[in-house]
Amino acid sequence: MQIISLENISKVYSTKEIETLALENVNLEVNKGDFLSVMGPSGCGKSTMLNIMGLLDIPTGGRVNINRVDTTNMKDKAMAEFRNKTLGFVFQSFHLVNSLNVLDNVELPLLYRKMSGSERTRRAKEVLEKVGLVHRTKHFPSQLSGGQCQRVAIARALVGNPEIILADEPTGNLDSKMGAEIMDLLFQLNNEGATIVMVTHDEHIAKKTKCIVRFFDGRRVQ
Repeated sequence: MQIISLENISKVYSTKEIETLALENVNLEVNKGDFLSVMGPSGCGKSTMLNIMGLLDIPTGGRVNINRVDTTNMKDKAMAEFRNKTLGFVFQSFHLVNSLNVLDNVELPLLYRKMSGSERTRRAKEVLEKVGLVHRTKHFPSQLSGGQCQRVAIARALVGNPEIILADEPTGNLDSKMGAEIMDLLFQLNNEGATIVMVTHDEHIAKKTKCIVRFFDGRRVQ
């Protein structure tokens, strides 16, 4: 069953001096349960595509359908609520809040839902158990390794129980051992039913996923 559909997506970034075409006529379908790798050289539009797919950016043209919902004309508030419930994000640079401890970082997405503090804490500890960091709830990001920070970021992505996880270079800032551990965790989540779309430069990692699409100069070429 199709869970993500990009139809004729284009994206142009404009300044007073120049227009930059980031994406041109991109079509892409992702089925429920897929683990899709997105590859291509730096600057080819991979992260732009992921941000549009994740409703963090708006295309210049085309349609984005997520979980059978056409998001094209969705208002900002409705889109934020839909994104919060449907999508989980994992970033290369973790994007943790350094002034918050691990537990509070993981709870952040739940602050936008009508939920008691005790329920937020219960769910955060549950996903921290899944990623093997429940013993680190009171630590701060500065007290963790890169791999542990990425595990916290994955826990934060999971805490809202999203159907889709979008990961932008999740192993890019990690050594090979830590990167392998993070990939093992993502494969486990996929086996449990999560749909994952991952941007990566690592051909070895990409070949282990269910399918690969490639971008070049803002176009899908495979």
